[in-house]
Amino acid sequence: MDAASPLRIAISGSYGGMNLGDEAILEGILTRLRATIDAEVTVLSRNPSDTLERHGVERAIAPRSLTRREMAAEIERVDLLILGGGGILYDRDADEYVREVFLAHELGVPVFVYAISAGPLTHAGSRQAVRDALNASASTVVTVRDRLGLRLLEDVGVTQEIHLTADPAFLLDAEELPAGALREDGVDVARRLVGFSVREPGPAAPDIDPAAYYALLANAADFVSFRYDADVVFVPLEKTDVQHSHGVVAHMRRAERAEILRRRYTPRQLIDVMGHFEFAVGMRLHFCIFATLAGTPFTALPYASKVAGLLEDLEMEMPPLGAITIGQLIARIDRWWDQRDRIRAAIEGHREKLRARAARTNDLLVARLHAIAARRRS
Repeated sequence: MDAASPLRIAISGSYGGMNLGDEAILEGILTRLRATIDAEVTVLSRNPSDTLERHGVERAIAPRSLTRREMAAEIERVDLLILGGGGILYDRDADEYVREVFLAHELGVPVFVYAISAGPLTHAGSRQAVRDALNASASTVVTVRDRLGLRLLEDVGVTQEIHLTADPAFLLDAEELPAGALREDGVDVARRLVGFSVREPGPAAPDIDPAAYYALLANAADFVSFRYDADVVFVPLEKTDVQHSHGVVAHMRRAERAEILRRRYTPRQLIDVMGHFEFAVGMRLHFCIFATLAGTPFTALPYASKVAGLLEDLEMEMPPLGAITIGQLIARIDRWWDQRDRIRAAIEGHREKLRARAARTNDLLVARLHAIAARRRS
């Protein structure tokens, strides 16, 4: 490769338009990377056409459709493999994501682990795969987005230095919505609005019981509507969230005061959406991150360690989803509603620290890329 040509980077994560939180991660990575270095980027995506349209990268490929030999040829052509970001190292899918890491080690391609979180990791095979993948090369740089992920990787046996940074979505700024977008979704912005977020059960959240949280959130939404004369707006981050939002609304007594967003919004536009809310109640991590970026007071329902990790960074206490009753959640909402100016100020103070931590991941990445470029020139 010509020493003057752009560096070639592959990025492996849960990308492909299925979840706006993951797309916010990729957008955060690319925005800061493009501002600091010239690179040709290939994204390993579940939907390459969506990734090419959404992010404008040079290449996108579907790794799960390729043989090991074909995937090795893709890894061999790049100067660096980025694993992450996001919560991709958990029991069911950890082996899938470290496959490319092992290939990179075999081919002598450096690996950079970008602001991941981990867990649940309870299966011996998954724990060993993560440990072996991250320890295989002394040159691997490992960064995590929360302290809980750092502690889990240490417990798994990762001996590399682990850098604590933050989710790349913290690098995004709001994008103003098109005129009338919320009105077309049935939302009256002149009214008091409270945002809600749900999610589906799945391998990253194996303990979620929809029947239980439907009742929990429906009662909370009814309380918010009645007590504060507010409309409730459900914000889906992926398609299945629409179904589960309808499940919650079906359990509400005041369902006429609820709307579910239907338009296709970008992550930056959702930050702007969050700015219209007086308060928010959320399950999904990036719903809470968007609220933080917008300075909107919120209470979270931690279904996984990555959400608990964000709350730890924000110094916000909240029991796990399965340990909170309807009465406890309503009492917390009522108490925090009265303190929302204080909560907003606290969130804004922590937000700048998290943005600085998120920027540090790119600083570590660029330092690694400069070292690679220097070796290319020598």
